[in-house]
Amino acid sequence: MTTSNSRVPVTKAVVPAAGLGTRFLPATKATPKEMLPVVDKPAIQYVVEEASAAGLSDILMVTGRNKRALEDHFDRAYELEELLVRKGDEQRLARVRESVELANMHYVRQGDPKGLGHAVSVAEQHVAGQPFAVLLGDDLIDPRDPLLSRMIEVQQRLGGSVVALMEVDPSQIHLYGCAAVKADGLDEDVFQVTDLVEKPEPGEAPSTYAVIGRYVLDPLVFEVLRETPPGRGGEIQLTDALRELTNREAEDGGQVHGVLFKGRRYDTGDRADYLRAIVRLAAEREDLGPEFRSWLREFVGSEMQD
Repeated sequence: MTTSNSRVPVTKAVVPAAGLGTRFLPATKATPKEMLPVVDKPAIQYVVEEASAAGLSDILMVTGRNKRALEDHFDRAYELEELLVRKGDEQRLARVRESVELANMHYVRQGDPKGLGHAVSVAEQHVAGQPFAVLLGDDLIDPRDPLLSRMIEVQQRLGGSVVALMEVDPSQIHLYGCAAVKADGLDEDVFQVTDLVEKPEPGEAPSTYAVIGRYVLDPLVFEVLRETPPGRGGEIQLTDALRELTNREAEDGGQVHGVLFKGRRYDTGDRADYLRAIVRLAAEREDLGPEFRSWLREFVGSEMQD
């Protein structure tokens, strides 16, 4: 039996980034989906910035074939930096160096794409028996809504594992992992998770609470993942492993809690939501927002007249 280290400070994050991005073909034929720009930064940088802001200084990115651009983005670009130095362009130089200074970055390849549970399992050696966060690159959380910090605080207080929950329309719950919950009697935004179902069929969902792409996990999850058979889609599902953890004893690293998130989330895994995320983030930028919002009002107004 694995001994729980739930109350060890959380300093490590795992970012699965081995997906092929088939929904964005042909753009992702040669470019990793995580490198698609959201305004003027690749989507993956927003995720690493979120982890860094929550105090996670050690980040393992789980990659696959044709993902070298991810490593290059978080590495020094000496030739480009030297060019900007010669031009005296301090503003762009700072933006180029920004991604390098966020955290200590590490990389491992998943190999066979066997699902999110398998992607998390390849991080076991790096995590080294400590609780850790998992951040999915398709979900961008607005930095004004510190979801991850709240989840870490709950995990440190209650132990076990913590998932992020968001209430969605019943017609959309089949797109997500779904949690059955009960109030824990402590905080309005914290629930005890009693069951989990990966992408339930319409009418069979235990609730409208969807699991979104943020997790803080006890290392016991690795022991469970080793015994988790392929589930929905023939893949090893992290949801199935977490369901098993709901039945384990708390003192051994079991039990799962959910933090209900009501803030701003941008889903970049879908083409339409990706476009909406760009519009929202650009409209709120101090440097771009005023001009962009003015143009957007004119554009929408002209379209309605047509």
